[in-house]
Amino acid sequence: MVKFTVAIIQIVQWDDSLNSNDVLAWRYVDRKNPAKSEELGNWTQLIVRENQEAILFRDGQALDLFRAGRHSLSTDNIPLLRKIMNLPTGGESAFKAGVWFVNKVNLLDIKWGTQNPILLRDPEYQIPIYVRAYGQFGLHVNESRQFVLKLAGNKSSLTRDDIETYFKGLILSKMGDMISTYIAHKKINIFEINAYLEDMSNEAVEKIRPEFSNYGIEPLNFYFGSVNVIDDDEGIKKLKTAMSERATMNVMGYNYQQKRSFDVLETAAGNEGGSSLLGAGVGLGAGMGMGGTIGQMANQMNQYINPQANTSATCPACGKPVMNGAMFCMYCGARLACTKCGQALIPGAKFCPNCGQQV
Repeated sequence: MVKFTVAIIQIVQWDDSLNSNDVLAWRYVDRKNPAKSEELGNWTQLIVRENQEAILFRDGQALDLFRAGRHSLSTDNIPLLRKIMNLPTGGESAFKAGVWFVNKVNLLDIKWGTQNPILLRDPEYQIPIYVRAYGQFGLHVNESRQFVLKLAGNKSSLTRDDIETYFKGLILSKMGDMISTYIAHKKINIFEINAYLEDMSNEAVEKIRPEFSNYGIEPLNFYFGSVNVIDDDEGIKKLKTAMSERATMNVMGYNYQQKRSFDVLETAAGNEGGSSLLGAGVGLGAGMGMGGTIGQMANQMNQYINPQANTSATCPACGKPVMNGAMFCMYCGARLACTKCGQALIPGAKFCPNCGQQV
């Protein structure tokens, strides 16, 4: 009786238990006999699926690359392996080689964020503030050999978590520089920077592209979800206070130097009484080169101290008595006179009838 031995063809393929949305590369392991994972025989069937590539490795060298399809691993069709091993062709000799599968699917939801806030200075007020940012990005592997050789090392797989870990420092450094550029150099206020997130996202892709390409990775997109601050940070509190005071001064029509002069005059009035206020104001104005302006402010302050003795009209907005020569109503803040020439304004006017200044 003649006995025939049927050879069992070895199948090498991606392990279906792996999550293809998390694993980007995997070194083939024979689950039934792990020790034989790198002992491949002639006519071994290598199955590579769509969005995958497979690479034969021997002694740390990336040899032949196989794309989607079924491939018979005979010594006739693996020229690079045969070259380094000097294998005969056409026989049934076994050879040692590892197989890495590379998943080329697009990953679009990899998260990134600043673990520690970035310390910057507000461009206008120079107040130190802490800034945070977060978002997500997408990528895919476009050079399988480069990807596995540079990132795999002694690992048996490369996952989404590995990518986040490897590139976290690079991303945070690049994004920190970008945020600093927008705030410090482009003079964009931290409370307005979210209006520029689309521009920043487009720039970010190009900033990380050269770094990623060194590892066989192509970035598909990069998004800033938010750039924000810590609300209870002392720097933010100071910045909000400064911005609030600036907004108030803009509405009232005077600047910081004039505000400080008001404060000095009010302090002098409280310490010495209203009788000496006008002289103090004129003296201060002369010392600052602002005699006319300070004199006018002193006059208004003097009227503020003695309002009942200096009223001759009523505010057209709220109907309460206003002081002689007052530029604004002390009750509702309505503008009573032109800030440029001092001419009394007609109620509801949008321009000064004397100089044409817009009200």
